[in-house]
Amino acid sequence: MWRKLSLRARINLLLALILLIGLGVNIARLVLEAGPRVQAEDQSTIRLAREFVGTIVAGLKEAPDPGARLDQIVQDLSRLRHVSITRQDEATTKASKPAEQASDPRAPPAWFVALVHPEQTSVRVPISIRGEAQSLLITSHPDDEIAEIWDGIVTQVEVGSAIAVALFLVTMLVVGRALAPLEGLSKAMTSIEAGFYDVRVEPGGSPELAAICSKLNHLAATLGEAVEGKRRLAERAVSLQDSERKEIARELHDEFGPYLFALRAHAGALMRLSEVDKPDPVALRKHGNAILEQVNALQQFTRRILERLRPAGLAELGLRDALGALVRLWSETHPEVEIESSVSSALGDTGETADLTIYRIVQEALTNVFRHAGATAISITVEPAERQTGVRDSRVCALVRVSDNGRGLRADYRLGRGLTGMRERILALGGTLNVNSGDDGVTVEALVPKGVVA
Repeated sequence: MWRKLSLRARINLLLALILLIGLGVNIARLVLEAGPRVQAEDQSTIRLAREFVGTIVAGLKEAPDPGARLDQIVQDLSRLRHVSITRQDEATTKASKPAEQASDPRAPPAWFVALVHPEQTSVRVPISIRGEAQSLLITSHPDDEIAEIWDGIVTQVEVGSAIAVALFLVTMLVVGRALAPLEGLSKAMTSIEAGFYDVRVEPGGSPELAAICSKLNHLAATLGEAVEGKRRLAERAVSLQDSERKEIARELHDEFGPYLFALRAHAGALMRLSEVDKPDPVALRKHGNAILEQVNALQQFTRRILERLRPAGLAELGLRDALGALVRLWSETHPEVEIESSVSSALGDTGETADLTIYRIVQEALTNVFRHAGATAISITVEPAERQTGVRDSRVCALVRVSDNGRGLRADYRLGRGLTGMRERILALGGTLNVNSGDDGVTVEALVPKGVVA
C-alpha cells in the first residue's frame, strides 16, 4: 500500500505520524510523572499535618477539658482540603472525605486516580489525655493535586492537538505548493513522449524542482532541434540521392549517346564495306580500330559509373586493399603527385557500412584535391579514433584524415555536393566530418562509426 501512495501523501502521512507520536510521548511523560508528583505532595502534606497536630496536641494537658478540646481541634481541622484527621475511636465510623470533583466533568477518571494514587496514605499520631492513650489518624486526600495534573494533561492534549492540526495543515499547504510542479513535469514528459517537443514547464517549487523543470525544458528544446535536424537531414539525403541520380542520368546520356552513335556509324560502315567484292583492308582496320577505341572508352566510363555507385573489390579485397587500388589508380593518372597512404593494422573489423563510408571519404577528398588544390603531396591516414582523440566510444572506430599541401580554400568557399553529401551521410550514422583549410593546404578529417546499418 505504501508504494501506491503519492509522494505528497507519503510526506503528509509521515508528518501526521510524527506529530501523533510526539503528542503521545508528551502525554505519556506527564502520566508517568504524575505518580511521583502525587506521592511527593502526599508525603509533604502528611508531614506538615503531623507536625501541626503535634504542636496543637502538646497544649491539651493545660485545657480544662482535654477531650472536648481535642474534639474541637479535630472539627476545626476537618476543613482542611488535602488531609482528614479523626480520633482513633472515630476512625471506624467516620467516612473518608468525599471527592469534591466527583460531579465535575473535568474531574479525573477513576482509572487515572487508580493509576496515579491507588491507595490513600494514613499516619497514626499517638496522644495521651489524662493518662489514657489515644491516637489521631491523619489521612491524605490528594484529589486536588490529581485533578490539577489531569487538567494539565487534558489541556496539553487540547493545545497539542490544536497545534499539531495547525502545523499539519500548514505543512500540507507548503508541501502541496512545493510539489505542485511535479504534476506539470509529468504532463510535460507525457507530451514529450508523444512527440510534442515545444512543451515547456514553468519553473517553480523548491530550487531543486525548479532546476529539474529548467533541465526538462532544455531537454525538450534539444530533442526538438534533434528531430528537426533529423528531418532536414532526411530531406537533404533524399535531395542528394535525386541529384546523384540526375547527374548519373545526364552523364549516361551525354557519354553513352556519342559513343553509341559512333559505334553505330562505324558498324554501318563495316556493313557497307562487307557488301563490296573486294573490301579495302585499310578501311576495315580503320573502322575496327575506331570501334575498339569506342568500346575501351565505354568500358572506362562504365567503370567510373560503377565506382561511383559501388567501389569495385571493396567487399572482396577489404578496406586496405581497396584503398590501395584507389591510390594506385590516382598515382597512375597523376604521377607528379606523391600520395602516402597508411591504414592502421589496429583498426580491426569495422563493418561493411563503415568500410564504404571510409572509402567514400578518401575518394571524394582525392577527387577534390586533383580538381582544385594543385597539390604535390597528399597524406592519407586511417587509424583507431582513440589514438588521436582519447574517445573510447564503442561506436567510434576510425579517424580518417586526408591532407594536401595545395593552395587551400577560398574564404567564401562552400563545400561541394560530394563533401556535403558525405557529411550528411556521416552525421546520419552518428559521426562527424570537418574540413580545415590553411596556408599549408586542406585537411579533411572524419570520425566514422562502426557497427551501424546505413
